[in-house]
Amino acid sequence: MDDSHLIEKKLASEELFKGRLLHAFRDTVKLPSGATASREYVVHPGAVMIVPLIEEASGEVRIVLERQFRYPVGQVMIEFPAGKLDHGEDTLVCAQRELLEETGYTAHEWARAGVLHPVISYSTEFIDIWFARGLSVGARQLDQDEFLDVFTATPAELLQWCRDGQVTDAKTLIAALWLQNVLSGVWGLNWRQVAKPGVAG
Repeated sequence: MDDSHLIEKKLASEELFKGRLLHAFRDTVKLPSGATASREYVVHPGAVMIVPLIEEASGEVRIVLERQFRYPVGQVMIEFPAGKLDHGEDTLVCAQRELLEETGYTAHEWARAGVLHPVISYSTEFIDIWFARGLSVGARQLDQDEFLDVFTATPAELLQWCRDGQVTDAKTLIAALWLQNVLSGVWGLNWRQVAKPGVAG
């Protein structure tokens, strides 16, 4: 498919802000019509999200979730564990690290579901989606300035919260879609055994 009639081309770029996490720019672009316009956007290093599955002996599946205050929206949000990539870090390594640090869980098996772009209108951010199962619980390793509650729920409870507006976090809504389709067998995952963090594999 030829997309040339849609593509904008960068002519110039101006740095607006550089912080610990975000890097903002204003670019001048040439539109497909030949006119010019400005585009302001944020460069983000990328992140991961983990959908941790607890498989009960009864066959029931529970999921590990978090409650965390998010300052920009001024609310405590229900979310799946997630975290920012360090420079050059592999997304699976980041997923393992974030799951352990935030929840205390490690996982015996991992499967990459896909990627999402949460705010395509003004950010380069992407979030890799990972599923984890075969969980073992241990001690959390939260950062000094990190405060969150960890709890478990059924997939049905999560879907109800999504429908009722208790869950509005975009990445968690997308994860709920993935979870529903994986558990129903509509979408498959390629599971692989992975050594736990700090254990040679």
